[in-house]
Amino acid sequence: MKKTSNSFGVIAVVLGFFLITACTPKKTVSAFYNFETECLNIELDGSETLKAWGSGRNKRDALEQAKKNAVRDVLFKGIRNGNGGCSTRPLITEVNATRKYESYFNNFFRDGGEYSRYISMRDTKNRSYESESTGQQDKYGTVLRVLRSQLKEKLIQDNILKQ
Repeated sequence: MKKTSNSFGVIAVVLGFFLITACTPKKTVSAFYNFETECLNIELDGSETLKAWGSGRNKRDALEQAKKNAVRDVLFKGIRNGNGGCSTRPLITEVNATRKYESYFNNFFRDGGEYSRYISMRDTKNRSYESESTGQQDKYGTVLRVLRSQLKEKLIQDNILKQ
């Protein structure tokens, strides 16, 4: 009988341990999750309201990277996530365009570069940022508007796109 009560105690402790660990909230680490740009709305002027993510050393760097990521996605990938209203077709469909026009796009996307002319923060509300922190880098998501039609006109003027 002593063995039975002893094994019953061990089973009770093991079950208790499993119940406690199963009920505790899990902290998810999204350091390796790739946050994609999402479509929130399209405007009648040809612009797209997006939620974009960026990572950097601090909030300022991460938000700047989010702006670059949004413009880059409109240019080269198209917006596939979100409500589906945005164009899934990228502005530039030419194969290896990033390599062919590398110096143009390096200058275009430099800090404070021309890409910022095609971003509007009109749809961003105060403190509407979402954030993740991984210790070494901060990741922020923000709502912004990419002026797609004006961006397309610029690329046509610079002979990157053909009419």
